[in-house]
Amino acid sequence: MLICRFLDLSSAHPHRARYGLVDGTHVIPIREDHPFGPITLETSAALPLERVRLLAPCEPSKIVALGRNYRDHAAELGHDVPAEPLIFLKPPSAVIGPQETIRLPAMSARVDYEGELVVVMGRRAYRLREDEDPLAYVLGYTCGNDVTARDLQQRDGQFARAKGFDTFAPIGPVIATDLDPADLWIETRVNGRVRQRARTRDLVFPVPALLRFISQVMTLLPGDLIFTGTPAGVGPLADGDVVEVEIEGIGTLRNPVRAE
Repeated sequence: MLICRFLDLSSAHPHRARYGLVDGTHVIPIREDHPFGPITLETSAALPLERVRLLAPCEPSKIVALGRNYRDHAAELGHDVPAEPLIFLKPPSAVIGPQETIRLPAMSARVDYEGELVVVMGRRAYRLREDEDPLAYVLGYTCGNDVTARDLQQRDGQFARAKGFDTFAPIGPVIATDLDPADLWIETRVNGRVRQRARTRDLVFPVPALLRFISQVMTLLPGDLIFTGTPAGVGPLADGDVVEVEIEGIGTLRNPVRAE
């Protein structure tokens, strides 16, 4: 399934966000207010895609992100690969959806794109045991861009400000539920030019290991996001750019960029 969150632009209540399934050129609404359990399709209410606006496909309580989880990215930044997953948090207020604008803050002179596979949790996960399958707790996967104020990251020595600006966590366009995250193709483009290209088999810590590790630190709730790390090729964004993150089996997350 391809799960989306959308606004019906032709509705009498066009500001009411709903969940649905993307089926070819249409969105089929679901009756429930969330997709984290059995769903009921409203097949008679299917909407053409041109009549909807796709939003960020979920509203997380928290975003857990990974640093240096591709060896080539650690090398390009001059860092060693960590001995265990290097996690940090991004605020939920950083989330935006497809076609929404990434804003370049005035206090930063360099803001980078970082295309990533993002895990969307489907069930509460707390201290997962070795004999449990972490993927059983996953709803699906989406595209993400871990936008980073690189100069502030280097200046601060930690990630909160550099990773936490509003609009610095684009996700979407959908949540794909029937994917194996072990070996997916991922590509990031800026103004149509390929900047990053990798496969998720190159993750230092694969998705099951990440889920098991993070769940020992904090409880993961339905809708929470895990940004799994970015490959080599990160670089700056500029006013007027368009950045795209495309992942096999999911689609393309596209966002314009504007300076504040």
